[in-house]
Amino acid sequence: MPDFATSTEPHRRELLVHCYRMLGSVHEAEDLVQETLVRAWKAWDGYDPARASVRTWLYRIATNACLTALEGRARRPLPSGLGRPSEDPGAPLTPSFEIPWLHPFPDARLDDPGLRLARRGTLRLALLAAMQTLPPKQRAVLILRDVLEFSAAEVAGFLETTPAAVNSALQRARAGLGDLSADEVPEPDDSAIEAVLDRYVRAFESADVAGLVGLLTDDVVMEMPPVPLWFLGRDGYGRFLERLFAMRGPDWRMTRTSANGQPALVAYCRDDTGVYRLHTLQVFTVTEGRVAHNVVFADPAVLALFDLPAIQPAARASEGRP
Repeated sequence: MPDFATSTEPHRRELLVHCYRMLGSVHEAEDLVQETLVRAWKAWDGYDPARASVRTWLYRIATNACLTALEGRARRPLPSGLGRPSEDPGAPLTPSFEIPWLHPFPDARLDDPGLRLARRGTLRLALLAAMQTLPPKQRAVLILRDVLEFSAAEVAGFLETTPAAVNSALQRARAGLGDLSADEVPEPDDSAIEAVLDRYVRAFESADVAGLVGLLTDDVVMEMPPVPLWFLGRDGYGRFLERLFAMRGPDWRMTRTSANGQPALVAYCRDDTGVYRLHTLQVFTVTEGRVAHNVVFADPAVLALFDLPAIQPAARASEGRP
């Protein structure tokens, strides 16, 4: 039998994604992957390849490590999961770091084409936020069955229960998601998304509020963790942007990235010395040629996950992408 490292290392990245889906935090997922591998190393002498593949064996260990970690923990929400939308675009932008917010996942960590890590849509932020409302075991069953496509018998083995109990938990989990689903979701052609984001960049860098509002759906959502505020509709979104440009000035630069399988932009704001400094990561949902959702992350700990430059040169991102 191959040695431990040779057998387990190829699965490290997909275990990270699995733990992230369960926990909603990249940092905690990294810790749980390490714990999974330590548990696996200690049990390696007793591993029986006739009973399960290394991959299946590791998923069992990782799932149970996540369930243990989730005992007694609060879910990780987005602001839209905490209450009604704000009707005051001038409300204080006071961060609430005591809330364990849902983190975005850098797509740069999914760049291995040999891994089936994220069917389109199964890492999207709205779905993960909805999964966070499920009891941990229902969440685990949903991920293992609908996303990773383990059989009911395999999942029953993971959780030391019966296939009937797994199927029952899966039905309850699906019902708990409502209109959302762990199935693949249709997306506009990449070229259509590119066109919308190009127009958004040009309008944002020009502080063109009318141009930005023209790119939004009527029921667009904007939320800004760690600030526990969110806005619903084009009017609130537009008025907040007017406030932002009044506070921070009209001179911005944006670069492109992606997170959770979704298009994203990184905003840099010009300071009093003329330097463009990192401001926010904005993760978009684009529907039928319009922006339907924008999750704006400003927490420095979250921004650090993406290895973003702290400053940008003066050349506009829309004049040439990095």
